[in-house]
Amino acid sequence: MDVVIRRAVAADAPALTRVAHAAKRYWRYPEAWIRLWRDALTVTARLVEHHPVFCAVDGARVRGFYALSGSSATRELEHFWVDPALIGRGSDPSAAGFYLRMGARRVGEWPSTPRGRSLPLLELRIAPDRPTVGRRPARR
Repeated sequence: MDVVIRRAVAADAPALTRVAHAAKRYWRYPEAWIRLWRDALTVTARLVEHHPVFCAVDGARVRGFYALSGSSATRELEHFWVDPALIGRGSDPSAAGFYLRMGARRVGEWPSTPRGRSLPLLELRIAPDRPTVGRRPARR
């Protein structure tokens, strides 16, 4: 499988939505909960057009994607979904272990639905890009 990461375009929104819904169903949540989350799992063309959204594609097939929201130096990971055929290294909401291994730290909890459910609130600090014009990369 040759997966390529590319910027999503508005026309990808239905495929991204299908991946999000399929990934959520993979964890066998009750269909009543899936219906509660329908709007949160739906990716719109507007989101894709106005925020950084990147997808992993294998040929023409979307295998996963992520979307960031916000417009300042602080961004939020709005979506991060993987095709269920490729799931196996994390879970929702237990994906915290994956994010912690990637360098995130737990900073609290975020209320979710249904009432009484919460998700971990994680933070990952990323150093801003540094210009490399006229400089050699540091040796490691």
